[in-house]
Amino acid sequence: MIENKPHTFVQTATQAIRLNVEEGKRLKKPNQLPDTYNFATGCFVSLHNADGSLRGCIGTIEPRFDNLYDEIVQNAISASAQDPRFSPVEEHELAQLHISVDVLSQPEETTIQELNPDVYGLIITDGYRKGVLLPALETVDTVQKQIDIVKRKAGLSMVPNDDLKFFRFSSKRYE
Repeated sequence: MIENKPHTFVQTATQAIRLNVEEGKRLKKPNQLPDTYNFATGCFVSLHNADGSLRGCIGTIEPRFDNLYDEIVQNAISASAQDPRFSPVEEHELAQLHISVDVLSQPEETTIQELNPDVYGLIITDGYRKGVLLPALETVDTVQKQIDIVKRKAGLSMVPNDDLKFFRFSSKRYE
């Protein structure tokens, strides 16, 4: 039988969460960082319960660190302990969590006609408020639904689309 090991990004997120939940410590960066981590980019870490329901999701559109390793570690800890929608993950939950890491491309300004929720994530801003939604979400099957969700998240539901800026980004999901 062949076992599928999680991608190294997911292993890093899992180790960071486990160490933080069990010991209250931060995962240390290796002295020699593998090339797969040696670039700066935004990423999201998502946690789901065994039934598929969301348990936490935190990320960065623009990188805060000069390498992906630190970005994943920080977002993993934040998703498990600081997502305001949920209480912090507890030790008894760890074995049942499904963890994914989305590595983002650089956002680019776009038009509504160029959106595709299966391919692109969406950022909408009015200059002060901002909403973000990752691509390829099961429940988001139309551009209009994607726009409505992002506007609601940003508190921009009543603002006409013509008064907003739209940015798209691609994402590679690792599980």
